[in-house]
Amino acid sequence: MNTEAFVKFRNDIVKNCSRIIIGKDEAIEQLAISLIASGHVLLEDVPGTGKTMLLRAFSRSIDGAFRRIQFTPDLLPSDLTGINFFNQKTGEFEFRPGPLFAQIILADEINRATPRSQSALLEVMEEKQISVDGKSYKMTEPYMVMATQNPIESYGTFPLPEAQMDRFFMRLKLGYMTRDQEISVLRRPDSKQLLEDIQPIIGSEEIAALRADFAEIRVSDDVAGYIMDIVQRTRTDENITNGVSTRGSLALYRASQIYAAMQGRDYVIPEDVRKEALYVLPHRIMLTSSRHSNNVNFMEKLIEDIKVPLE
Repeated sequence: MNTEAFVKFRNDIVKNCSRIIIGKDEAIEQLAISLIASGHVLLEDVPGTGKTMLLRAFSRSIDGAFRRIQFTPDLLPSDLTGINFFNQKTGEFEFRPGPLFAQIILADEINRATPRSQSALLEVMEEKQISVDGKSYKMTEPYMVMATQNPIESYGTFPLPEAQMDRFFMRLKLGYMTRDQEISVLRRPDSKQLLEDIQPIIGSEEIAALRADFAEIRVSDDVAGYIMDIVQRTRTDENITNGVSTRGSLALYRASQIYAAMQGRDYVIPEDVRKEALYVLPHRIMLTSSRHSNNVNFMEKLIEDIKVPLE
């Protein structure tokens, strides 16, 4: 299999987005992997680290309809999905689509909306369709929900339920820039001005082709077994209440395939699995003790104890 298209897409989108967000090439790469895997992303970090700006830059790099939704406590499900209203001129009911009828959705501060409003995303994230008054509407592909939330400010927020967390393909964190990187940001033009200059680098047809091709990336029996060793360990470890679901194991399998393709390989190696596991799995587990407060660190230690297959 020729992996040049994957490598080019990875390089182009990292180059495009890094004009806005400096030093976060790995996060941009993971967003690209999620897009090809038809997954959704939860970007979780402290305020002011560039979460929203990164997702805006990423969406502008893709030739698709984009909508940003600011989640607030008074947001209603119909504000997202749309409503049927009576048109007095025609004497008939008409459907007015909500902001979820786009392709790239930025759900800003998703945990500020009530659980009822958050649940309006469940169907569209899983089935890529929206049902209103008994009628279903299919979304246009590529369709991707990119959500942000602040993990440290709990006042006025509503934690995402486990069922919804599991529907996110990945959870990413940006962290702070280095000193030199932040100085370069201080000296450059305003990010909003730079954002206007970003042009799409890939279209819907090209994305569809990449989505069809990544399934050809080979995963040996040993590597597939290694994926299941990691998943099953989360289900039996005494420090974990809820382990990784089958949806999670499928996500890790696909993420490993796409990551391998973006490195120019047509086969997956154990290092691909180890890397992607730290983005795909931690938000899918629930730890029993508060002393294991960091799911990523816990998952990293858990993986270290699992035998790596030698090929």
